[in-house]
Amino acid sequence: MADDWDDRAQPVAVGPPRRGMTRAARIRAERARRRRRTVAALSVAMLIAVVIGTVFLGSRLWHSMFGAPSDYTGDGVSDVVIQVHPGDSATAIGQTLLDAGVVATLDGFVTAASNNSAMAAIQPGFYKVRTEIPAGSAVDRLIDPANRVGNFTIPEGRQLDDMTDVRTGAVTPGVLSLIAQATCTDLDGQQSCVSVDDLRNAASGDNLEALQVPQWAIEPATAMGGDHRRLEGLIAAGTWDVDPSAPPEQILASLISASSARYEASGLLDTAAAMNISPYDVLVVGSLVQRESLPQDFPKVARVIYNRLAENRKLEFDSTVNYSLDRQEIATTDADRARVTPWNTYASFGLPATPISSPSEAALAAAERPEPGDWLFFVTIDMQGTTLFTREYEQHLANIQVAQRNGVLDSAR
Repeated sequence: MADDWDDRAQPVAVGPPRRGMTRAARIRAERARRRRRTVAALSVAMLIAVVIGTVFLGSRLWHSMFGAPSDYTGDGVSDVVIQVHPGDSATAIGQTLLDAGVVATLDGFVTAASNNSAMAAIQPGFYKVRTEIPAGSAVDRLIDPANRVGNFTIPEGRQLDDMTDVRTGAVTPGVLSLIAQATCTDLDGQQSCVSVDDLRNAASGDNLEALQVPQWAIEPATAMGGDHRRLEGLIAAGTWDVDPSAPPEQILASLISASSARYEASGLLDTAAAMNISPYDVLVVGSLVQRESLPQDFPKVARVIYNRLAENRKLEFDSTVNYSLDRQEIATTDADRARVTPWNTYASFGLPATPISSPSEAALAAAERPEPGDWLFFVTIDMQGTTLFTREYEQHLANIQVAQRNGVLDSAR
């Protein structure tokens, strides 16, 4: 039967018949040839599949052993300070951490942040974290207040240098001391600080523009030469963030730039133009108002200053005498008042050469919008801060006697 089947007509490839082969032999040869081609094709396909699988598995193995991990493990490698900018989203913060080598992947941090509601309350500023830590650990460190660094507050009325209370001997840290304290950060067990001397030297440098001193303050600051107090008042009162790892020049520049923006946002430039005086002079007046009076009297004291200047009278403020002496005292001596300094308004006419403090917003607002009045004199008469204003000198002398009886003054203004 098999021979009969083989003798039947079968479709064969078109071509000349091979000599010496029967028809059945040719059919069998063709079948064998087809089988060999099929086997070869299957072998090639299997080989390709094996190669692809090997490459894929090898790549996964390589990345798991040598490539970027999906997340770090452990306690990290070293401390690093990163900045969270105003308006930063979790993605933006994650990118900062990724760039600093803190987290392994952006997606890992964003996922960890989304699972912790405290991340929504994170404030702009500088934070100490560690490189190569798990994403969840990075979130935990950012929300821990102990890891926020470089954050500090300049109280209203502070001057650059420390002040000593003559009666108690208590020392009030100045702006430079507050900045220096804010830069002290422990990195990998080593504490690093920018010193007051470093900041003072930076303030005395030649390039005021590098320190971001605004154009409206360049001329009076330049007139002070290398005296670091040329920057007095240009760093505003308030809460600030500084990069503890930055050089002193950059720290001062960042504070001065942000302070200038704050001053100008209050309308300083427009108000000064309307008053026909320089913005710098308004800042000086604000600093005097801050140091000479209590908030309820700010607008009246500002008016006294402008009235005295208009009548070409000396201001004769004890605060301007104490400023150059780095001390705080209600009454000054005759010798102190006679000493000529760039600030002593007993010895010279006009405003001090620079502000004598960092004024509050209220004091600066009073300098910009003084209360109408004709007063030329004022004196605080009791320990509650009651202050009497008058235009008449005789009445002022009588008010001083009240202050003396109440123990506020030891001698006349």
